[in-house]
Amino acid sequence: MPRPAKPVGIEAISDDLCELAKHFRTDKWGTHRYAQHYQRHLQHLKGDSINLLEIGVGGYSRAGQGGASLRMWKHFLPNAQIFGMDIQDKSFVDEDRITTFIGDQSDPGSLVGVASKIGTLDVIIDDGSHLSPHILTTFETLFPLLRDGGVYAVEDTQTSYWPEWQGSEDRSDPKTSMSMLKRLADGLNYEEFVDVDYEPSYSDLNIVGMHFYHNLVIIEKGKNAEGTNKKRVLKKRYSQDGIKP
Repeated sequence: MPRPAKPVGIEAISDDLCELAKHFRTDKWGTHRYAQHYQRHLQHLKGDSINLLEIGVGGYSRAGQGGASLRMWKHFLPNAQIFGMDIQDKSFVDEDRITTFIGDQSDPGSLVGVASKIGTLDVIIDDGSHLSPHILTTFETLFPLLRDGGVYAVEDTQTSYWPEWQGSEDRSDPKTSMSMLKRLADGLNYEEFVDVDYEPSYSDLNIVGMHFYHNLVIIEKGKNAEGTNKKRVLKKRYSQDGIKP
């Protein structure tokens, strides 16, 4: 039996997201080092028929530019439908398995409208304005629409520390994107809180993993209800009068 021919051209690098990022000249490799992390967290979806939405199509410095990362995703995920959303018309990048929509990530109605055109959301990547208020609005609107087992990514979180980008020098400022993301990390452990009046939020109940990298945070969605041994360990606290069992 003859050996199968070795892949050539773009097919030869289709399993290597870093090489694809270089090939398509997306800043997910070079300016940043995101591709290696996406490889780790999206590899398990490689053969699946999924929908990936990326907010921010890029190419704003020159007319007719953009869509580099959408083309990268298309070749890395051969059975996926790739969607881009941008405040500008980027329909010139549309092709087989790549579709773009005009949308405003600061507007929940616009976000929901785009999501409704896509259907099931398996992967959401926020590479939009990078402004903290927009990042918060986008997460609050779209994360509940992400399917269980889905992946949500926030890129370029460095702007959280830049007042010029509606961030803050105060790393504890609750209005920044990183403060929101750090609160989500606390919520992973909501079952360990000893505040008896605490009511878990939607994100507390539906985030099972968070991965923080330089300027990139990746969130895994699922049912977060593993239980806790705090009542056994903290017997004195929970045996006191007035403490709810």
